[in-house]
Order: sequence, then C-alpha cells, then structure tokens
Amino acid sequence: MKVCLIDKIHPSLTDTFKSKGWTVDDIHHYSDDFVIKQIKEYDGIIIRSRLKLTASILANYPNLKFIGRPGAGLENIDLSYCETNNINVFRSPEGNRDAVAEHAIGSLISLLRYIPKANNEVKSGTWNRLSNRGEEIMNKTIGIIGYGYMGEAFAKRLSSFGATVIAYDKYKSDFSDSYVKKVSLAELQATADIISLHTPLTQETKGLVNDSFIKSCSKDFWLLNTARGQSVVLSDLVQHLKTGKIKGASLDVLEIEKTSFEDVLINQQSEAVNFLSQADNVILTPHVAGWTHQSNEKMARFLAEKIIAFYE
Repeated sequence: MKVCLIDKIHPSLTDTFKSKGWTVDDIHHYSDDFVIKQIKEYDGIIIRSRLKLTASILANYPNLKFIGRPGAGLENIDLSYCETNNINVFRSPEGNRDAVAEHAIGSLISLLRYIPKANNEVKSGTWNRLSNRGEEIMNKTIGIIGYGYMGEAFAKRLSSFGATVIAYDKYKSDFSDSYVKKVSLAELQATADIISLHTPLTQETKGLVNDSFIKSCSKDFWLLNTARGQSVVLSDLVQHLKTGKIKGASLDVLEIEKTSFEDVLINQQSEAVNFLSQADNVILTPHVAGWTHQSNEKMARFLAEKIIAFYE
C-alpha cells in the first residue's frame, strides 16, 4: 500500500504503516497545487484540515482506496462521493476525546469562577474578591448536545461534580447510562444551566445556536463550544451576552476560522468578535481543546491501527 501525508502528522502513524511494509511519503510541505496533482500516485491519503477534498478533486483519482483523518471531523471530505466510489474513510476520535473533555472541564471551571478575569486583575495590581465570587458546578443541570465520543467523555468527567447531566443526540437512542440521561432538545433547553456543544459540522448543526435557539432556553445559561465554530452565530451570541440571557461563554472554536483551523479570516473580524475579545465573561482559545501532545500521538496511532486492521 502506498500512502501520502498531505498534512503534518505525528510520526507514530508513519512508523506503524512502515512496520507493515507500506510506503509512506510525507508531502505536507509542498504547495496545495503540487499535493493535489500527486494524490493520483497513492492508494491512501492522510489529511487533517488543510484541503477540502471535493468530488471534483477526488474524481481525478479512480485508484484511491482510502482517506484517513486523525481526530473526529470529516466536513472537509465529500463523504457521499467516497461512499459511491468505494473510497473508505477512517477517523480516530478516540485519540482526542480525553483532551477535549479535559479542556471542557477546565473551561467550565474557569468560566464559572472568573479565573481568567481574576488572574488579569491581580497581575495588574487589583485585588477584588467580591466581583470574583463565582458559581459551583454542583447541583447545576448541564446539557450536552451531541453524545458521541467527545460528549460521552465530557459526561464521564462531570460525574464527580454532583451535577445533573443530560444529553440530546438526534441520531442516537437509548444511550442513558450512569453518566447521563437522554432527553429531547426541548427538555434540554427547558432545564439546562450550562449547554455544551459536541456536534460535527453539518447542514443541521451550522448556525445551531442562534437567536431562536437561545430564546427557546428557559433559563439564563452558560455556553461551551469545543466542537465547530460555525455552529454558533457570533452576532446572536453577543446580543444575548449583552442582555444576560447567556451568562458567559467559552469558545475554543469561532465562526470566522479558516477551514484549515490554522487562523481566522481577518477580513471577517467584526463588532461581535471585538466584543467577545474584551468581555470578562468570555473565554477564547485557538481551537486547541483536542490538541495536546498526547492526543497528537494517539490520533495518529489509532488511525493507523484502524486502517491496517481493515486491510489486513
């Protein structure tokens, strides 16, 4: 099997493939045009988010057998084309679910306890205990939207905090367990004090948290998003941060990210982004929830093992 890496991938993937006698070429440092032309030489592609593998691109490679994507998201791959043309698609969400869950826990605690705000104040010489009196997770209701690998890992971490954890997932049934209770979206919106997104980016989840969604929530609530930036409409989020309907938000992903996730679209910086960057009750991080040294290795290794198991 001949495989090319078109993004920078942890060497454990290459080592695993080569241990089986597979050929691996790392072409991530070449231009996009060069990479696209070279794909036809290979049986398999390993990609992160650098390119959008559309049907028009994939149609040029009739011998392609598989595409592998370390991590969870597959929105940059035309899955319908792959299914129709017998191109197997592999991913490895098991590799970064723990990192995402830990980040979500850290973000939630930081948000409820005003840790970033208090840190900045003390470092600038202000010692204000009263305005930094925070909230506890205990006895709150936490609503998880999307109960896949990431949502489940987050629910497990929450089990020791004494909170009520509920989850909504349109495409799963009977997943209630010792960590979470399955509910409808309407019930989640009626009862949640905290809402955390763990959904893939699809046409259904694009713009999911918008003005209508927020107004449909019975309580004022905190929002966490470690999933995809386009699932939250930033202008609507800001509107409801100003009214207090949303008490605070921790966003690891933003609507204005480039598709590669490596930067933001500068020309789309807006009043909403400026507001978020200055708000004391908002935490922003650069799409790093699932991005640890350990997850980098695990995503690559798990992906390679899955692909080899399928073909051998």
